[in-house]
Amino acid sequence: MPIKKLNTIDADTLQTISYEPITFLVNDLLPQGLHLLAGAPKIGKSWLALWLCLQVARGESLWNFPTHPCEVLYLCLEDSVLRIQNRLFEITEDAPDSVHFCTECALIGQGLEEQVETFLAAHPDTVLVIIDTLQMVRPVHDATYANDYRDLSVLKHLSDRHGIAILLIHHLRKEGAEDVFHRISGTTAISGAVDSSFTLVEERRGSGKARLTCIGRDIEYRELTLQRSSDNVWELVSDSREEPVLREERIVILLSAFMSAGTTFIGTPTELSEKIDPDRIKGITPKKISRLILQSVEALRKNGIQATVRRSNGKRVIELRRADRVDFEGAGEIVPIDPAVNMQPTEEGAERAGDTDSSLLGGQAEPSSDFVGLGAAGNRRIPGGSPDPL
Repeated sequence: MPIKKLNTIDADTLQTISYEPITFLVNDLLPQGLHLLAGAPKIGKSWLALWLCLQVARGESLWNFPTHPCEVLYLCLEDSVLRIQNRLFEITEDAPDSVHFCTECALIGQGLEEQVETFLAAHPDTVLVIIDTLQMVRPVHDATYANDYRDLSVLKHLSDRHGIAILLIHHLRKEGAEDVFHRISGTTAISGAVDSSFTLVEERRGSGKARLTCIGRDIEYRELTLQRSSDNVWELVSDSREEPVLREERIVILLSAFMSAGTTFIGTPTELSEKIDPDRIKGITPKKISRLILQSVEALRKNGIQATVRRSNGKRVIELRRADRVDFEGAGEIVPIDPAVNMQPTEEGAERAGDTDSSLLGGQAEPSSDFVGLGAAGNRRIPGGSPDPL
């Protein structure tokens, strides 16, 4: 059997490609992917998971974090239908029909993946699946690193393949540890295989006050202090990151203000960084600016700015064009601006559009295009939100 060739991409090309940004169900907190919520038994993890389902399904904020409405599948495998009903009545009198509950399912590798995929086919707006608890869907085998990683890899592939978020409810060990994530039950493969981990630790048993510690590949580390209300809703007391990190919004605001003075800019990352953040107060360094722009192509487009990152004469060049009269929101294609009307770039970094160009159209390198476009959306979209990454 012939060996399959590795599919590679060089670093220089990768830095010029505009991919769809990661889509969040809960802004700054819960992106698409595989996630873990761990806590001690009976601390209130399932109450938190149920409230999360309701908030996401209704598109209502989770504490200070906006959500994007979608259908939700909640596999509550340690509860009865009666208990779920009682909890719903305690939290809300108006539960949406876009939250679906199930108290029995198959195990990982023994039909669970097919059951979830069948549900997704019947409910294509489903973007959040909660499994409560992880142990209830794991086959019986030795608790080894390899077994832990294999089980979670199956769920990770399932979430990635369908562009959904899967949240696993899990337990913490009793013994203490300096790092709370070391208390997650099982081997380190469990926390290593997921995209994000959340631990819910009570200040003292029965106090109703707990700390939700959050860490992940696509989220900033933060600690949320929560207080359990009389109706069993975890309310936010404080956030260790009082200002959410809004990288996309920041670069869009800065570039929109900068481009209000002209229609075209062509220059190096250093030149653009010096113009929009000369004192480095906002942290827009030359090393970051290309990445921030590529991650914000769609947001910039909606604000009337077309962005291109390309190589020209051995240098990386950023090209920005503004078109106030083009309805970017509904435009099928981008209409170029008359190059005769432009804002002159700096002498050192100016490059002509006729130079060798590696601008991107649809996420692929196109040497003949001057503009960045977005490729087709992935196979699942959050209703009212951005398309998910491939």
